[in-house]
Amino acid sequence: MTIKDIPLEEGLMIMEEGIGKAKKIMQGCPETKFTFAEYQKYYECVYFMSICENGNEKSKHLYDQFKRSLEESIETMVVPSLMCHDDEGYLLRQLVLMWSNYKSMASWLYRFFHYLDRYFIPRAEKSLLSLNELTVRCFQDLVSGICSFLTVDFSSLINREREGFQIDCDLLKNVVHTFVELDKYGQTKYYEDFEQAMLVDISALYTRLASEWLLHDSAPDYVQKAYWCLSQEKRRASQYLHLRTAEMLLQIVKNRLLEQPANKLLEKKEAENSGIMTDYQEMLSKCDAMTIEGESSVSATCMGEISFWDILEL
Repeated sequence: MTIKDIPLEEGLMIMEEGIGKAKKIMQGCPETKFTFAEYQKYYECVYFMSICENGNEKSKHLYDQFKRSLEESIETMVVPSLMCHDDEGYLLRQLVLMWSNYKSMASWLYRFFHYLDRYFIPRAEKSLLSLNELTVRCFQDLVSGICSFLTVDFSSLINREREGFQIDCDLLKNVVHTFVELDKYGQTKYYEDFEQAMLVDISALYTRLASEWLLHDSAPDYVQKAYWCLSQEKRRASQYLHLRTAEMLLQIVKNRLLEQPANKLLEKKEAENSGIMTDYQEMLSKCDAMTIEGESSVSATCMGEISFWDILEL
């Protein structure tokens, strides 16, 4: 291979050409592909600029160009698309779509600029993020302002399903995957924030329902309702939540419906003195034995440990 000394301005212009084509992915052309000749052209440009005279200085400009291309794509295409709320679930769909397109675009840029990860970044005078870390961090930083809206929309869809409406479970599953991928780098923890907010809402919901049912239902009817709710929450959680989150959710529902009101429920049962005790006890046993282990359709990778009892104190 013949070593080429590519001037800074010429090299940046060459790379801008590749960046411009990669940005078409963000503009609604996800099928955009590069030929091997194009890939070789851009990779070798970064390679030659990095190893020749003033390589460190040129590499710094290339690193800044990579970062700037990500930020510009997010500012001009991702953020505007997330500012509209046309209908329920729109924001979540746009997040999944934009993150998918952004990853596709960034994967091409990563291939072109990959030599920076191998040579420049490990030797930089000040600590620099790897290209993958930078890719995620840029997306995090520029969309962090809508995180609370995403959580509200997610919870709203779950509540719609509780009310008997059909929802897009695949969308919720994809949103969870997106949250987890965004949590991989950086200090913003989208999934953890969503998880805690959702579990707090679940706790409040079933605490309220327990109080209402104790007032208006017989003990056997109460337990039947508790079992039905546990079954429904287990089904929902296994479709689009991580295994750990799903198990915590189920334990919170058990706690709010059966463990906390246990004494009042027993007093109610004794006062009513009706029904067959074995049927009542059998239903309680079914509720207690219900778990979600092994049934969640979502992987638990990239997740830290949070105690169920910490959640209960929220």
